[in-house]
Amino acid sequence: MPQGLRTAMAVALLTITTWAVAVDLRADHPDTYVVQRGDTLWDIAGRFLQKPWLWPEIWQANPQVENPHLIYPGDVLSLAYMDRVQQPQAVVQPGPRTEPPITGIPLGEIEPFLKDLRVVDSFDQLPYVVGLEEDRLRGGQGQLVYVRGLAGAQPGQRYMVVRPVQRYAFVDRTDGCCDLFDRDSLDFRGRRTLDSADFWAAVMVMDKGKELLGHELKRVSAGTITRGEVGGIEASTLMLDHDSHEVRVGDRIVPVDVQSYDPYFHPHPPARSFDYGRAKVLAVADMLATGGPHDVVALSVGARDGIDNGTVFSTWRVGTNAVDRVEYGLDRTESTIFAGSKVRLPDEFAGHVMVFRTFDKMSYGLVMDSVKPTRVGFELKHPDAPF
Repeated sequence: MPQGLRTAMAVALLTITTWAVAVDLRADHPDTYVVQRGDTLWDIAGRFLQKPWLWPEIWQANPQVENPHLIYPGDVLSLAYMDRVQQPQAVVQPGPRTEPPITGIPLGEIEPFLKDLRVVDSFDQLPYVVGLEEDRLRGGQGQLVYVRGLAGAQPGQRYMVVRPVQRYAFVDRTDGCCDLFDRDSLDFRGRRTLDSADFWAAVMVMDKGKELLGHELKRVSAGTITRGEVGGIEASTLMLDHDSHEVRVGDRIVPVDVQSYDPYFHPHPPARSFDYGRAKVLAVADMLATGGPHDVVALSVGARDGIDNGTVFSTWRVGTNAVDRVEYGLDRTESTIFAGSKVRLPDEFAGHVMVFRTFDKMSYGLVMDSVKPTRVGFELKHPDAPF
C-alpha cells in the first residue's frame, strides 16, 4: 500500500473492556499501527482481529472515538492496554487533515457499480440504439448513434447507454437434480441465448417454476442529444461524449441521473438465516466463473430477504456427493451408483464477501478476503459459520 502522511493524532483505540471482546484479538496483534493511505477499515481490523467484520462494535465500545469512520492516514492506532477488563483513560489530539478519511472498503473497486449498475425486472420498454453513424457496427466517443423510442427528446438532454448483459432467475425445485439458479448471457437485443446444454429444458418447461431475480444493465457510454425526431426522422441523434465501451445496435438508453451513495459501510451479519441453497454466488463481475479479493460478485438474495449494505457472508465451496470407491470399486462413477450410496462431503470455506449494493431480489458484494478462489455457485453462510 502507498505510504501516507503521518499526523500527530494518537488514539487509544481498540482498548478492550470485556473478556468476551478481547478474545477476538489476534495473539500477534501489534501495540500500535500507523494508518496508511489506501488502507480500509477492514484491512486494518484484519491485522489484529479474528473477525474483522466486528470492528464497529469494538470501536464503538471506546467512547473516546467519536466516529470510527473518521480515521485518517497518519493516525496512530494504539492497541496497548494494562489488562483485559480495565479501560484506561485516553486523550485524543487530532492533527492536520490533509487527506480524506479511510473507508470500510476500497471505493475505487466498486464505484462504477455504485453509480452506474442497474438491475431491473424488464427493459423491453426502454429506447434503444437502432443504427450508428455511417452504418458502423460499433460507435465510440465523438461519434453519432441513432435512438428509437425517444420521442420528445430535446437537444442538450443527456442520456446513458446501457447494455443488458445477464439474466438471473431462481428455480423452485425440491428434487435436488438441478442447480437452483439460472444465469443466462444475453445477445445484442437483450434476449436469452440458448445453447445445446439448456435448449431442451428451456423449451419444454417454458420457465415454469422460475422466479426472475433481475436483468443486469451495464453502463456502456453516455452522450448528449443533438437532434430529436424532426422532419419525418424516426430516430433521435445522440452524440457520444464519453470514452468507455463501444456502443452497438440494441444497447438501451436511460436518462443520466446522479445516484448518491453512502461511502461508509457498517459490516454486520445477515439479519436472518436462509435455507441451504437459497443464498449463493450468482456471478463474478468481468470474470467467467472465478474471482478473488476485491472482485465484485452478484448474490442471489436482496432487500426482500433482509439484506442491506454492509451485510457480511462467508463463502463456501459446496461439498460434493462422492462415490465411495472403497465400498463399491474403482470402476463405479456417479452415473452408475444410487444417490443414497454416495458420501456427502463437507463444504469448504473460501472467504468473506460484504454487500455494497442492494436491489430487491439480489445484491452485489465485494470479496473482502479469501483462502481460495470464489466461484459461481458457492454457498453464502453466516460469517461465524464453523469451518
